[in-house]
Amino acid sequence: MSLENRPSATSHPSDRATVEIVERAATAEIADAVDQPGKPRQAPAVALDGDAAVTARGVGKQFGDKDVVSEVTFDIPRGSIFGVIGPSGSGKTTAMRMMLGVIRPTSGEMRVLGREPHKFRRRDREGMGYLPQLFALFPELSVLENLNFAASVYGMNWFKRGRRVRTALDFVELWDARKRTASELSGGMQRRLGLAATLIHSPEIIFLDEPTAGIDPVLRAKFWERFRELRDEGRTLIVTTQYVTEAEYCDAIVVLKEGRLVANGTPDEVRRKAMGGELVRVVGPELGRRALGVIRDISTVRGIRRLPDGSLEVIVDDAGSGVPELIEALRVAGVEVDEIGEQRPTFDDVFVRLMEDETARAEGAPTAIDKAEGGKLGSLDAPAA
Repeated sequence: MSLENRPSATSHPSDRATVEIVERAATAEIADAVDQPGKPRQAPAVALDGDAAVTARGVGKQFGDKDVVSEVTFDIPRGSIFGVIGPSGSGKTTAMRMMLGVIRPTSGEMRVLGREPHKFRRRDREGMGYLPQLFALFPELSVLENLNFAASVYGMNWFKRGRRVRTALDFVELWDARKRTASELSGGMQRRLGLAATLIHSPEIIFLDEPTAGIDPVLRAKFWERFRELRDEGRTLIVTTQYVTEAEYCDAIVVLKEGRLVANGTPDEVRRKAMGGELVRVVGPELGRRALGVIRDISTVRGIRRLPDGSLEVIVDDAGSGVPELIEALRVAGVEVDEIGEQRPTFDDVFVRLMEDETARAEGAPTAIDKAEGGKLGSLDAPAA
């Protein structure tokens, strides 16, 4: 279902709905006051992608002497779902608040829809929607009254508002609950109501701060179905999440740890980076020194690891061509093999590997990829065969 016009935006989540709404409005007014219409912007010190919805180059944020976000660089294409992935305290919400213009970066360059966030004008903010982590509407008002209030904050007149409210409630499947107060809704329904308020003015770019936190898998799947519909309409969605498996649903992601960018790119690109390439598992009774020597001689093999069950995990440039090469090389050498096939690690495995390798780098220890490359060079323990 199409959503035209724009959703609700800006500001940091608050415990009380009134504080949240006032903070949103106040932030927009301050941005208007800071901006200087008509004054030409200075050319950025670094090259930024003018076609991207968001560009960041070396962006950092300090609170006191603590680096909360450190030298982060990324581009968010228009009309895409962009995931910001990381554990608690990794800097996800701080990064989003910088994109919203709520806080200013300490260093680096950032543009959102072509403008520095702290210089957003009212009309810039009208093109944005923001769903905070906490429920930020009025519990004593009905679903319909809450959406009418959200629409009024964005200056929508009564004639346009009625159609937009109906469209938004149909989109989140809450039309039948429109007369119930927000306090009577389940946690999942409140989350859907928050999403409807975010979408009421049909924004071009939508910020979603952990939108699926605490909701059941069925509702989570419905949320992502709705996000894809919005993306397919040409909207840009920026989603923070601790559920690393949701990275698979994004068009591109960044992975953060303690404010540092660990990886970015498409989910497949990040998977390849974490694993050092694509993975092939070799199972058989004769995977000793002779088999290892054969595998090491294949030019497209990047690394080898022996798994606890005795099988081999072989890192190759491309599994599509690597599997036939391995089969043929082992056949010619007379090595008996029971199974050879591509292994596609889950994003849980990818995330754990990225976190472990980042910790190893910080401590000056070898990463899992370093160890696998050592196996390629001959340092892999292997039984005689």
